[in-house]
Amino acid sequence: MKVRPSFAVSILLFAISGISNATTYTLPENSNDSVITQFHDEVPLMRAEQSETLPDVARRFLLGQTEIVRLNPDVDRWHVKKDEIVRLSNRRILPDTPHEGITLNIAEYRMYYYPPTQKGTAPQVMSYAHGIGRQDWKTPLGKTSIVRKVKDPSWHPPESIRREHAANGDPLPAVVPPGPHNPLGAYKMHLAVPGGYLIHGTDIDKIYGIGMQITHGCVRMYPEDIEALYHSVPVGTSVYMVKQAIKVGWLDNTLYIEAHPDLEGEETTLEQKLDVALKLIQKANIARDGVYAANQSETGAAQNMPEFDREALKQALTVLDGNPVALYQRLL
Repeated sequence: MKVRPSFAVSILLFAISGISNATTYTLPENSNDSVITQFHDEVPLMRAEQSETLPDVARRFLLGQTEIVRLNPDVDRWHVKKDEIVRLSNRRILPDTPHEGITLNIAEYRMYYYPPTQKGTAPQVMSYAHGIGRQDWKTPLGKTSIVRKVKDPSWHPPESIRREHAANGDPLPAVVPPGPHNPLGAYKMHLAVPGGYLIHGTDIDKIYGIGMQITHGCVRMYPEDIEALYHSVPVGTSVYMVKQAIKVGWLDNTLYIEAHPDLEGEETTLEQKLDVALKLIQKANIARDGVYAANQSETGAAQNMPEFDREALKQALTVLDGNPVALYQRLL
């Protein structure tokens, strides 16, 4: 059955200081569910207490700049007026990866860390905004691991980056020492990827670039986020680097879809997005019945397609704001 109009959400309006642990989510009780929620059945909003920018709001709530701009298309990025309402993120669909270690989904500029579950506590996942590589410095994909961690690193700019900066009239020294203007920030973690890819912090000059496609391939995080992650994950932690612009997942017998725009230098049509989404919906519905198999024929999969809200699907794939949209509610 489709989701009925009564499946509306209420609104939660809170002060700027109203969020704590904004990036920590409790995993759903049903292990087959993959939608995480911070405020149940709420649309979190904030009222600006002074004139500011959307990047200011993103910084305060540890969201990425691209993420908050997509959620607020009618708000001036550079001039949020006093008392203006800004929408924040709430629900997210977990990437389709093992729930262990770290997952970097570069399509949504977000990281998911699954800490070891402590006895007597519910399993959790922590989600962090991060920046990724530009079109000409792409962040690699695949499974890797953390092989080394360094506090207060010096930065040795590669010759290619020094040439680029010199051509732009901004020459770099051979070594940038630790400090507030070091692009690596206060912490870095090396990945077992050829080319020297890192997960690292940021300097004060680029802090508003978190959640954007602006780095030289490495993964850049807010200072407090990388500090927490650095002290939480040991060397050897697995890291899954994926690009899942469209995600589908269940929560309490309701199927959701989440869609993000193409990265710089990529272009997929609405038809291509629909094709990907339909296959994910088929897979999610069959998996819910416990009969999904890798060799499932397309004909067999089509027979398991639910009667979902196709208008909601098209809207999600057109707006591409990253907000999970309910498509289908199963009868119990």
